[in-house]
Amino acid sequence: MARAYKKYLPRSLFGRALVILLAPIVLLQLVVAGLFIQNHYAGVTQQMAGSVALELIYAVNAVETAETVEDARIRLENIARPLGMTLALDAGAAVPPDNAQLFYDVSGNALADRLRADIARPMSIDLVRYNRDVEVKIQTEKGVLRALIPRKRTIASNPHILLVWMVATAFLLAVVAVLFLRNQVRPIRSLANAAEAFGRGRVVPFRPAGAEEVRRAGAAFLDMRRRVERAMEQRTNMLYGVSHDLRTPLTRMRLAVEMLDPSPDRDDLARDIVEMERMLSAFLDFARGGAGESAVEADPLALLETAAADARRAGAEVAVSLTEDSRAPEPVTLRPGAIGRALGNLIANAARYGDRVEARLRLGRMFVEWSVEDDGPGIPEEMRDTALRPFARLDESRNQNEGGGVGLGLAIALDIARAHGGALTLESSETLGGLRVVLRIPR
Repeated sequence: MARAYKKYLPRSLFGRALVILLAPIVLLQLVVAGLFIQNHYAGVTQQMAGSVALELIYAVNAVETAETVEDARIRLENIARPLGMTLALDAGAAVPPDNAQLFYDVSGNALADRLRADIARPMSIDLVRYNRDVEVKIQTEKGVLRALIPRKRTIASNPHILLVWMVATAFLLAVVAVLFLRNQVRPIRSLANAAEAFGRGRVVPFRPAGAEEVRRAGAAFLDMRRRVERAMEQRTNMLYGVSHDLRTPLTRMRLAVEMLDPSPDRDDLARDIVEMERMLSAFLDFARGGAGESAVEADPLALLETAAADARRAGAEVAVSLTEDSRAPEPVTLRPGAIGRALGNLIANAARYGDRVEARLRLGRMFVEWSVEDDGPGIPEEMRDTALRPFARLDESRNQNEGGGVGLGLAIALDIARAHGGALTLESSETLGGLRVVLRIPR
């Protein structure tokens, strides 16, 4: 029951607040209008219809008490003007069985019901043929009495004035409510936009405004944003220091190894130094994520081409293309350095475990999606969550012959995707048979 109720509610705070505010007003207007129509309008109409019925009964008696048809017509002509209606007699005619009524003609239907109840004679009532008159045909001994009764004599005068004022007042209140709610919701939208932009690596101007609770939430967000920026700055500075402190001795070791005489031990030591530098770069990339980089507009296809070109220089076979349902390439706001590292890790990881690699871009109106597929052994579905964890090594599933990685390639890409408000998923490749990795971020 609760789910069915929530399904019809507006999703936005503005919409829900508007419903809460306007629903009682509309309900009140409907109740007042219903009571007015039922107790006043319908009652007055019944009284006026009763008066018209008495006048028609008087006209019928005038016809039937006349000695001849001509005498009856003279009597009708004499009383028509005082009664305020048009009267005529069709001698020898019979009342047609059909009635012309509209279901929404409240006053007309009330008149017809009252006339049938008060005049116990065969009659026909036409409420459609004339705009301003009601035609009533009554069977008499000398023929059919035909009466044209002005509409204004059967309904209360200007009954719509109250309804018009009610609708106009409700509309005016609704306009004021919409303007007021827009001003109250605007600071909340600004706060949501600032928080969403900060989650994607962009800092947009924001100043707390609105009600006290909204201002407190805005101030708390600004304080949180400053602390996060300060923590990111401290981590970046620490990473630069660690990088300098660790790379300096590695550089000295490399120079020392280069000065040694050629030997198998020297080659092994040189390979170990290269591996240590590669591991250090992976650690720093994982710890850095997208810290210190601002989001700017960049070409997502160019980023993919650059990552593929780096892999090709390393001997990998990488094909880059757009998906069939992709929009034309256009600049997208993102952190190009971080996305470039993520794509480079995904393509390098695919090239390490497969012979063929296909990288595709799918650009939508609300998202950007990169996919990298290989023809390697893939990763079993039950191990994919583990593969996304830092330092995870699945060498028993992915070729160990090609050399194991540090276990941070997918973790780095996942961290960068989340920093952009997106996600990283692992799937089975339907075209190449290996692993398919999808990096998707919102625009």
